[in-house]
Amino acid sequence: MDFNRYQRQTVLREFGPEAQQKLKDSSVLVVGAGGLGIPALLYLNAMGVGTIGIVEQDIVEITNLQRQVLYTEGDLGKPKIEVVLERLKRQNSSTNFKPFDTFLTRHNALEIIAQFDIVVDGSDNFPTRYLINDACVILKKPFVSGAIQGFEGQLSVFNYQGGPTYRCLFPNMPSAEEIPNCNENGVLGVIPGIIGNLQALEVVKAVSGIGDVLNGKLLLFNGLHQSYQTINFNLQPQNTAIKKLLKSYGSEACEIHQNISVEELEKILKDQKHVQIIDVRTKKEFENFPLPQAKALNIPLNELKGRIKELNSQSPIYLLCQSGTRSDMAVRMLEELNPKLELYNIVGGVDRFLALQN
Repeated sequence: MDFNRYQRQTVLREFGPEAQQKLKDSSVLVVGAGGLGIPALLYLNAMGVGTIGIVEQDIVEITNLQRQVLYTEGDLGKPKIEVVLERLKRQNSSTNFKPFDTFLTRHNALEIIAQFDIVVDGSDNFPTRYLINDACVILKKPFVSGAIQGFEGQLSVFNYQGGPTYRCLFPNMPSAEEIPNCNENGVLGVIPGIIGNLQALEVVKAVSGIGDVLNGKLLLFNGLHQSYQTINFNLQPQNTAIKKLLKSYGSEACEIHQNISVEELEKILKDQKHVQIIDVRTKKEFENFPLPQAKALNIPLNELKGRIKELNSQSPIYLLCQSGTRSDMAVRMLEELNPKLELYNIVGGVDRFLALQN
């Protein structure tokens, strides 16, 4: 190891060469290379973590650029995993990278997480966070969770050395109706950077053994008032008794059954006159940002159950939203209502359509 490279941190009395060696010997999995995952990845890689795993199967979209600062306009439409790996390898060629070109699902979570010492949850969605929690409890792995919304963020380290789990703080996942959609749940661009960097700091502390880890503590950050607040919470022993993953994590944003790319859909639109596309965005979104080439029927997600009779069950149904998250939820909802439907989630949604036009 090139200790000269890390000299600015190894001279710290509380850190030193021993802590640096622990970083080199450690393996960290980052789930999601977005607003939270990018800053965490950049600093963990720069500071000398030996092995870094990355779980990501999304593409770079124009709406990512105001907060996911590793990406540029030239990366639009490219797979995030490819862009991230290229940049991180240039940043630190000595790191061992383990890329997973997939979303984290209940089918692969245990196998992937088992390969690492600690997990960084950069997904910032409830279903994936509960999935990570349950997998980490089963595998006895700690995970660093960050969440953001508007001008605020929160952070904690769960399942650390037998400490509280995520379910000790939030026992049950909110329903799909209670989860803000990807457009309503806005965020000031700099907030994910702050929380993502704090996640990296907690990983460094947990791995190297320095400082006090946010174990049993929830850190709340308010960017408008530049204020921090810490809330203590306790272990609920029943939440450590998880032996297997749930059969479903509801609207798991990262678990998609049947995908279709925008490029594939455009070919279908050229070859077929009648293609059933359901746009599950809100009426306002649909009117303000129309997609004429899709010729979609607008049925907002919260109206879908009550309007299922408007769908032609004899033809494939392609679900569309702004980025692919709500349309994935729609796929799951319709699967439960009628398992015989042929359903497809349009990956990247309207954002991907727009990126291809530029």
